[in-house]
Amino acid sequence: MKIEKVEIREIRMPLVHFFETSFGRTTERRIVLVRVLADGLCGWGEVTCGEKPFYSYETPETAWHILRDFLVPWTLAQEWKSLPELAERFRPIRGHNMAKAALENALWDIEAQRKAVPLARLVGGTRDEIPCGVSIGIEDSVGELLDKIEKELEAGYQRIKVKIKPGWDVEVIESIRKKFPSVPLMADANSAYKLTDTGRLKLLDQFNLMMIEQPLGWDDLLDHARLQRELSTPICLDESIHCADDARKAIEIGACRIINIKLGRVGGFTSARRLHELCLSKGVPVWCGGMLESGIGRAHNIALSTLPGFRLPGDVSASRRYWSEDIIEPEVTVTPRGTILAPTVPGLGYTPNLARIERLTARKESLE
Repeated sequence: MKIEKVEIREIRMPLVHFFETSFGRTTERRIVLVRVLADGLCGWGEVTCGEKPFYSYETPETAWHILRDFLVPWTLAQEWKSLPELAERFRPIRGHNMAKAALENALWDIEAQRKAVPLARLVGGTRDEIPCGVSIGIEDSVGELLDKIEKELEAGYQRIKVKIKPGWDVEVIESIRKKFPSVPLMADANSAYKLTDTGRLKLLDQFNLMMIEQPLGWDDLLDHARLQRELSTPICLDESIHCADDARKAIEIGACRIINIKLGRVGGFTSARRLHELCLSKGVPVWCGGMLESGIGRAHNIALSTLPGFRLPGDVSASRRYWSEDIIEPEVTVTPRGTILAPTVPGLGYTPNLARIERLTARKESLE
């Protein structure tokens, strides 16, 4: 494969409803897209970082810099025998996995087109459809949260995830359980707690949660291991896991029982597949987390979620939950049974709406 041209652009998409976590409230997404031309084909990738350096140190500005000044120049006008070879070329750059993933994933799209197979099959997927859950942010009131959960369950979603933080946790989960006693439910803290909050977190054990996601520090394993020994509820790690080696260490010390795999956080399909294989060999279930992606990032998540180790419903849900109009055709939809059908056409499986992307573009730059 020879890369001829790479276009990076930033688009701005308003959410249909604000999304609030322990980091703060988001009303509009700034998304960096990567469009690659290689071997006469076009592939798309998405940088999944947030607007501010809270979930990760990466932002649209850092991603733009790393792509423009390092990753893209390193890849242009060279023959690449395999995508793992390309991923290895990126290794000298420490971190910046979301920028790396956007470029690498666009090339997986092209490779799937070259081989005339769906992206899901190219990456090793075995499922024709994936189970879906939803992630619901912190609302203005518990009543509004309960109404939103009811609406999502009526839409068929198989699992509910709610964001928690100190002051919005035990009593909120208790209210949810009173109204929905048997719904598969998990809580996501996004590193909002400390080990000294163990007593508070232990109160969540009574609610039969599937998991508590990333309760402690974003870069921590040791304290999570200590906390897991105190909890009957499984801990799921998200921000702490950037590669298979992180997962190996976490599993070995008992820091978690479940792992969330996000393509951007781990650096793309090459790294994600290694992490998946490790967890599969250790019997640790994984699932695909979301980052308020546009349809392009969502399509990559669908492909990832077809891998056999993804045994739990992920955060991959319908386009209309987030956008009045997505940037792909067709938009991602969910069946009444709470699943998404994996595309069967070669490549990404969805067509970017170029006219809409152009209207949403705040800046763009081409390198060739």
